Amino acid sequence: QVQLVESGGGSVQAGGSLRLSCVATGNTIGWQYHCMAWFRQVPGKAREGVAAIDADGRSYYKDSVKDRFTVTRDIAKNTILLQMNALIPDDTATYYCASRPGSFCYNFAQYNDWGQGTQVTVS
Repeated sequence: QVQLVESGGGSVQAGGSLRLSCVATGNTIGWQYHCMAWFRQVPGKAREGVAAIDADGRSYYKDSVKDRFTVTRDIAKNTILLQMNALIPDDTATYYCASRPGSFCYNFAQYNDWGQGTQVTVS
């Protein structure tokens, strides 16, 4: 099983930027073929998919973050990144990294490996 560890969260003013990182450890054999995604959750609300990236580097985004967020992956480092620009208060949430094998990475309903989350606060 793959373990996912996020970092890079913090507090920022509206209009600022943050970059989240997620490192995969453990049984990473075949991980380069997995779908990877970022989710976020606000207390009292359902977790929502924000961005996903497939093995070929194709990325998918929630409409509200398009043109502001960019997801990338570094296969050699077992890492994915989420660059978040032009942050707004509605982006405040706990952000989670997730992965799963297979395709159709934009299907946020099927992710089954999760990190512990990192808090992002925009004021």
